[in-house]
Amino acid sequence: MASYKKILLCYDGTREGRKALRCGADLALELKAETHLLSVVDMRTSIAQSAGLLTDVACGRFEDAAREILQEGVDWLTERGVLAHGHFAFGHPIDEITNLAEELKVDLVVVGHRSRSGLSRWWMGSGNTPLLDRVSCSILVAVCTAHEQEPAAIAPTAAEEGGVAR
Repeated sequence: MASYKKILLCYDGTREGRKALRCGADLALELKAETHLLSVVDMRTSIAQSAGLLTDVACGRFEDAAREILQEGVDWLTERGVLAHGHFAFGHPIDEITNLAEELKVDLVVVGHRSRSGLSRWWMGSGNTPLLDRVSCSILVAVCTAHEQEPAAIAPTAAEEGGVAR
């Protein structure tokens, strides 16, 4: 197995994000890897969903909710013995993952996936160059099936209940 010393976990609070968080945490503990957690607010999606009518207050709420999700992920990792550095960004998730992965020189990016929803846009893209073609490190895709039972250790978040645009 490759030796991963620096791992970037991508987390947005969805079921797929939680699966990536669990898989990444297990790997980080096993490998004693430096761990980073990224949460991205994609304002383009938020603006599109609101027909361009987002106010400054609404934008601030999206940011607050995303920062809470990031803190939730960092706290969850800490409780399991993983020291993780949290990172927050505004922008297109693929761009932000690529930029941070390059800046930190990570060996592995961990994303979650479920067909046509959740974090799939993070590594598949939407008419853009896929994440697979943009990073120069390995990618672990934690696949989440629709019928998969997940432990209650990480409960649904505001993001999954519609509190944050994904």
